[in-house]
Amino acid sequence: MTRSAAVTRPTVHFTPPAAWLNDPNGLVHVDDEYHVFYQHHPASDVWGPMHWGHAVSTDLLRWQHLPIALEPDEKGTIFSGTAVVDDDDTAGFGAGALLAFFTHHTDRQQFQSVAYSHDRGRTFTKYEGNPILEEPSAGPDFRDPKVFRFHGDEGEAHWIMVVAAGHCLRLYRSDDLLNWKPTSTFGEGQADHLGVFETPDLFPVAVDDGDSRRWILSVGHLSGGPADGSGTRYFIGAFDGEVFVPDQDASVVRWADHGADFYAAQTWSDAPDGRRIWAGWLNNWRYADTIPSGGWRGTLSVPRQLGLVTTPSGLTLVQQPIAELRGAGLEVVSLRDVDPTDAATALTGVEGTHLDIELTLDLSAPGVTGSVELAVAMGADERTVVRYDTGTGSISVDRRASGLADFAEGFAAEHSATLGTVDGVLALRVILDGTSVEVFAGGGRVVISDLIFPSGDSRAVSLVAPAGSRVVALDVRDLDTATG
Repeated sequence: MTRSAAVTRPTVHFTPPAAWLNDPNGLVHVDDEYHVFYQHHPASDVWGPMHWGHAVSTDLLRWQHLPIALEPDEKGTIFSGTAVVDDDDTAGFGAGALLAFFTHHTDRQQFQSVAYSHDRGRTFTKYEGNPILEEPSAGPDFRDPKVFRFHGDEGEAHWIMVVAAGHCLRLYRSDDLLNWKPTSTFGEGQADHLGVFETPDLFPVAVDDGDSRRWILSVGHLSGGPADGSGTRYFIGAFDGEVFVPDQDASVVRWADHGADFYAAQTWSDAPDGRRIWAGWLNNWRYADTIPSGGWRGTLSVPRQLGLVTTPSGLTLVQQPIAELRGAGLEVVSLRDVDPTDAATALTGVEGTHLDIELTLDLSAPGVTGSVELAVAMGADERTVVRYDTGTGSISVDRRASGLADFAEGFAAEHSATLGTVDGVLALRVILDGTSVEVFAGGGRVVISDLIFPSGDSRAVSLVAPAGSRVVALDVRDLDTATG
């Protein structure tokens, strides 16, 4: 379509106050505050010399924007990285110092550096001894350090750094956060067709909410993603403090998100209550610079709590919006055990550009066939459709008629994944927040995230479900004032 889209600022997704945003950086929880640092070009709404933007929150929904944390210097611009709290003063910058690890980037070289803060990240001092890690043999792509504290079974501890190096990851260990020794390489010579590795993360996750844990290694690929362009891939395996060993052949490709717009995912360090929470950049390098702008360009996903569940095909990553989101917004529909036609009638009066919809459908009755279609952001000739095919078990987001799409070839598309049902029950969570739709299906076993750019009058919602099915539950919350 050629009409102008209404670039509506999200209410429960993080956006910069102005200008450009891409990768989340340095996600950390310190003194009751969640920090988001992010790749930022403050002079423009397109990519340029990278800085670290900065904001803090107590609930991951309402954010206080702070001054830029890290700016380019004589060593280069400031690419992605990590923030950690050095409680034991292993680096010598002071007990409890907040350390930011980042990539210094020039046209010829990338290397790893560190800065430290004594005031909860409000100001940083770059270490005079930077860079702390150079690898001339790594080639032109050597970036995005992920740093964390590893605790062994015998109580020993050391620091780990994972760095993306072209088509592989390089792992290092350190006792003082300044001197790093290589320990292993992962992924070399595998899946080169998916583009270079970026923005790695490595972290343990509970299995089936129990005491057993496995490690997840996530990585961004610049190309070859599930919906063309960039995407976020993950591996499940074991990590002994030096080497990551995947449970499956490393050539097996598992996508964290099957939509077009979820990249550079990172987890928060030191999140309370043992939660493992991450967020990604809701965009795709294939068209990132050309999506409609509202004076700002770039959005992070809803923060998602992670887990691992046992399925017939093995362990699977599950993602769910953080629990805090359920307390946000105004409930406008709440139904239990009704016919789909009754649910459809209840939705006829619902309008909004910021909605949280939870739908559970029983499709187990004999003879139930056809598709479930939940449409949002509907107008005269616009709609975004979440579709489930009972025959194939496929779940999809169809944005072919979602609104403005002519800024990028292939943006108007349908993105799908295989879901199936659990005992004939379909569970959907759909977060519509201005210019994005995130779908969590099957308890978060499948996630599809897509940008959309509807006009301002596309606000209606509709539901069509097969005859003989039953709506177990339908809840709709209006998020317009969720962070007001």
